[in-house]
Amino acid sequence: MLNPPYFPRFGREMRWQDTGRGGTLYYPIWLSYATGLLESLGHNVRLVDCPAWNWKIEDVLKDIEKFDPELVVVETSFTSLKNDLEVVRRIKSMEFQVAVVGPPVSQFSEEILNHADFAARYEFDFTIADLCEKLEKNGKLEDVLGISFKIDGRIVHNPDRPFSTSEQLNMLPFVSEVYKRHLNIRDYFLNYSLYPMVQIFTGRGCPNSCTFCSWPQTFTGRKYRVRSVENLLEELEFVENEIKKVKEVFFEDDTFTISKKRVLEFCKGYREGKLEISWSCNARVDTLDLETMREMRRANCRFLVVGFESADDGILRNIKKGFTVERAREFAREVKKAGLFLHADFIIGLPGETKETIEKTKRFIKEIKPEQLQISVVTPFPGTELYDWLNKNGYLITNDPNEYLDEQGHQKSIVSYPWLSADEIVKAVDDILKEYYLSLSYIPVALRQIFRKRGMDEAKRLFRSATLFMRYISRRERFAKQISKTMEKSDCL
Repeated sequence: MLNPPYFPRFGREMRWQDTGRGGTLYYPIWLSYATGLLESLGHNVRLVDCPAWNWKIEDVLKDIEKFDPELVVVETSFTSLKNDLEVVRRIKSMEFQVAVVGPPVSQFSEEILNHADFAARYEFDFTIADLCEKLEKNGKLEDVLGISFKIDGRIVHNPDRPFSTSEQLNMLPFVSEVYKRHLNIRDYFLNYSLYPMVQIFTGRGCPNSCTFCSWPQTFTGRKYRVRSVENLLEELEFVENEIKKVKEVFFEDDTFTISKKRVLEFCKGYREGKLEISWSCNARVDTLDLETMREMRRANCRFLVVGFESADDGILRNIKKGFTVERAREFAREVKKAGLFLHADFIIGLPGETKETIEKTKRFIKEIKPEQLQISVVTPFPGTELYDWLNKNGYLITNDPNEYLDEQGHQKSIVSYPWLSADEIVKAVDDILKEYYLSLSYIPVALRQIFRKRGMDEAKRLFRSATLFMRYISRRERFAKQISKTMEKSDCL
């Protein structure tokens, strides 16, 4: 199971796949779930995470030759697809069978099959388990739902596999057990989680209609299915008792808070089980009330990671976000009243973005004062409504997702409007981050995080994130100077 080499600390399993500005590195969470399932079925599996281990392609090839697998499963992402297919080519040259997995497979399965033996479309853990069984028993590949492959040079697309059910999610081994066996938990970092942490899913899929979000449209589907609360609590108990160095669990569901009833049931079970490990989760502005947030706080929740996206109602309507700026403002106030921390996500360059709406977003950020701020460059992935709209209206500089990152592995804008250029979009992202984090007004926000429970751990988290962010800013400034000098030389010639 291979998370292949690319940029150092490249987040292939992040929703925005790049090299994080604040040092973020996700676990190879999808590969890890598939690893656990395969092991539970009796297979001997090796999980390799090159971005975390700083491995090069030569390290991978040596390791594959030593392990001698019957199948190599290579994960890919939109922004690394070209690189990853070259890795596949190198592995195939050693005469190993290769299956490719990840969100791009649902969109580019035929291109992938120019390099690989199998393309496992959409959610892939049960698909790969089925494929392995058929390969082991010389069964009919035509019976494996969700794969594409070639027979005598002809591409065959088997029917899509139905998305996993709640019952199937309950059957999966705990992904935290897989981390413990295969990975080093200290390799992974979220700037809003206590370090070290683990990431798990309590459910998959998202019923909301945001036009820009890739996972529900290209990978996990719109139907939200969940593990039982009992099953989730058992995993938290395992982490607390068996991986004692872990200080926090992050619930990586698109939106953990979709069901208020389930959230309250979880909080009740957490307290009754006398658990102590802290947790954080992704949430939505329109799914939580103050009462529920207070219950979450009493159950040791720390951070809510929330996609605000913009402070302009027109943009929110354009992307089908489902709430208003006023509701977002009220929600931010309630988060503070509940005693929770807020990680606020915004995207610059969405349909309707102008210099005026960017200023609105800046003012809104200063008003709500989130403990953590993430600003992303608009990234239209193939297969999403956002991509189709931008492509139809001629606002894409390129339709090749391999061109979405700069030479350092960071987001660049491939969206450009007549009234707002790609360079202006990227500059706005960096400017907002610098203005917020490097201002005196952020000092009390930072101190508020430190002067409470586990203040030393909070201070270490903030220091690590700040150090890595400053390195990012320094690299960006050096890179900008190099580009400027190159352009000056070009003008002279």
